[in-house]
Amino acid sequence: MKTRQLGMHGPHVSAIGVGALSFSNFYGAAEDEESHKVLDAALDLGINHIDTSNVYGNGRSETVIGSFLSKQGKLKGQLFTIASKVGICRDSETGQRYFDNTESHIRDQLDKSLKRLGVEALDLYYIHRRDETIPIEDVAGTMGKLVEEGKIKSYGFSEIAPSSLKLAQSVGYVAAVQSEYSLSTRNPEMGLTQLTKASGTALVAFSPVGRSLLTHNPHTEERISGMDFLKENPRFVEPNLSRNIAITDTFRNLADELSISASGLAIAWLLHQGDNIIPIPGTRKVKHLKELAEGARRNLSSEESALIEEALPIGWAHGNRYSLSQSKAVEQYC
Repeated sequence: MKTRQLGMHGPHVSAIGVGALSFSNFYGAAEDEESHKVLDAALDLGINHIDTSNVYGNGRSETVIGSFLSKQGKLKGQLFTIASKVGICRDSETGQRYFDNTESHIRDQLDKSLKRLGVEALDLYYIHRRDETIPIEDVAGTMGKLVEEGKIKSYGFSEIAPSSLKLAQSVGYVAAVQSEYSLSTRNPEMGLTQLTKASGTALVAFSPVGRSLLTHNPHTEERISGMDFLKENPRFVEPNLSRNIAITDTFRNLADELSISASGLAIAWLLHQGDNIIPIPGTRKVKHLKELAEGARRNLSSEESALIEEALPIGWAHGNRYSLSQSKAVEQYC
């Protein structure tokens, strides 16, 4: 497995990581045993980076990872580079989301994440969503304290604009920015890919296979009916869903011609966009993980890259990537 550096001061990790949202029930029922099999397979494939969050399954994702690590004995602290996140909250009475970047909340949730994971420090800790009532410079200062105390080794921000990254960088080094980035979501190319590359910051790309649209097995309307998030996501609501599947059929056909899975081709394209980009696809299936890893081994030629761009030119997708409620605290730019 090829490696990439997780920020200019960070460790070298596998070119792709495991997005552990799939270890919760976000995209359908997930079994702990099945998740452990994915982690076992990841190690066999040379994948050593896991990305999770305190809110994935209300702590379940971290707990599943922790239970897997607990079985590894003395090796548990050497197997994976672990990233988690903080900042999204949900009101226990109304169920409404809100965002908290206060130092007391960050510290409290970090302690709980460390306990669930069974580790002494996190390799990377993200602010999952911005709390607009607190200047990002102050939040970066809080994260810097945690680095000094040895509770985290580096920090980053998720779904922020390049302008916010510059403000955070005025306080200290930001190791990573996490954003949705794929052939179906290319917003980061409007400033974020350029700034992260110039500043030595890793761009960690979530949903790199377009929440299934860039695979050989895109979600159907029937399957989506059991997924609360996708049921209201504009790209997966008719007539957009049918349009998007029809358009991406061309990409699937191209993958067949190039003798690679569509998932693998989507990963190969993303890695081709920059050496600081680290995709973190999620999956509950070992077979799919192997397809994703295939993409990390594939070096695209300029001709192949051009064919991909021809099949899925920028702006092809129907529907926004989030609904209005899903886009709260996601920073828009350009």
